[in-house]
Amino acid sequence: MTTYARTEPTDQEPDIRARPPLVREFLLVAGLFLAYKLGRRAANGHVEEAFRNAGNVWDLERALHLPGEGAVQGLLLHSQPLIQAANTYYAAVHFPATALFLVWLYWRRPLHYLWSRRVLAVLTGGALVLHLAVPLAPPRMLPAAGLVDTGQVYGPTVYGATPATDTMANQFAAMPSLHVGWAATVALGLIAATRSRWRWLWLLHPAITLLVVVATANHYWLDAIVVVAMLAVTLAVLRIPGSGKGPGARTGMSARTDGMRGDAVRMEGDARSYVAASPPARTAAGDAVPVRAAAESPVRAAADTGAGR
Repeated sequence: MTTYARTEPTDQEPDIRARPPLVREFLLVAGLFLAYKLGRRAANGHVEEAFRNAGNVWDLERALHLPGEGAVQGLLLHSQPLIQAANTYYAAVHFPATALFLVWLYWRRPLHYLWSRRVLAVLTGGALVLHLAVPLAPPRMLPAAGLVDTGQVYGPTVYGATPATDTMANQFAAMPSLHVGWAATVALGLIAATRSRWRWLWLLHPAITLLVVVATANHYWLDAIVVVAMLAVTLAVLRIPGSGKGPGARTGMSARTDGMRGDAVRMEGDARSYVAASPPARTAAGDAVPVRAAAESPVRAAADTGAGR
């Protein structure tokens, strides 16, 4: 019987051999997060350059005929509860959702956890490089944008009222948007790690995140476009487990070939058993005919040449 490789996860218990040590992973993830936060703080203070870059980004978006961020914000400003919900989503969902995603993968899909952790680390590292190289004031600070700082006006907010002296966060690190990048990674990771027909609904998370970061005037469209491009490059290098592109991965074609080769070997074994159990044929002169070799040779040839692949 021909066998096929399964590239989708099953509902069986996870292979605990693929699960890395918990303490080591906790320290590794915490260390990466701390290094990122310290790196963002190191990029703080470039106020003039950040506003100059913001003006360039705003002009580039208009030249590319991208929709104005103000049109999206206007949709939410008609309802104070709606804009407060958007502020809450921006402030409270980003980190907890990513942390829960990693915890669930670690426990239920260890191989997908390792892949997702690497993707997040590479994506975040690349974002930190851009934060250092291209400080950028968000659209809520840009006078030409004419947008409302919804966090300060309606709350809640995670930023201080004076960006230049904010000791909790670097508010001039808008490019790229890790809110969008992490949300997209979470969605793609859950789609790859689950089998439910509803798993594509996870794409609502990055879609809502994009709407929220633009409506709250925390990011430009280009911030999201750049991080999606960075994620695409990262995914091209770090293949999803079971995609058939990474080390040790098996595609459906390779599994099919292995299955056919196994069938040929089993057929050869059956032929040997049959011939061994049968009395040797004899000619009219009474000489025994070596039927075993005759019976074995076609099957062995099929197995050796890969016939029927």
